[in-house]
Amino acid sequence: MRKRITTAASISAFATPTVVHLGGALVVSALISAPWRSLLGASIVLAMCGLGGLGYATIVFRRARRQTDYKPEWEDWVWYAVLPYSAYAALTVGALLLRRNPDTAVFVIAAAALGLLLIGIHNAWDTVTYVVVASARGDATKKD
Repeated sequence: MRKRITTAASISAFATPTVVHLGGALVVSALISAPWRSLLGASIVLAMCGLGGLGYATIVFRRARRQTDYKPEWEDWVWYAVLPYSAYAALTVGALLLRRNPDTAVFVIAAAALGLLLIGIHNAWDTVTYVVVASARGDATKKD
């Protein structure tokens, strides 16, 4: 059996977004913890992060559909497309609510950051598991 080489298309569809989501959780946590003079600045910066994340999630969805190395299953679509898009949408909504209803907004923003963290952890684990299983299948085939 010939060993498959991962292409840039599959890395940009699955591996890179995992790092971006983990980094996004850290950035949101740092921004919400910063000593802002007013909520307006925090609201603008967090909304920009949320909107940027929505744009990035859209790009990732397109990349995942176009790549040919791996055929995503429904669970992959949930974890690699639906949940990140939802987290970035929640971040955007939380940022927009920050000045009007800060008590609720900080919980929404925290949920979005936690969601991005959990998505990143799940997707990193999913990738490692896939690589190990695929490698084990390749080794089993070689022995036969």
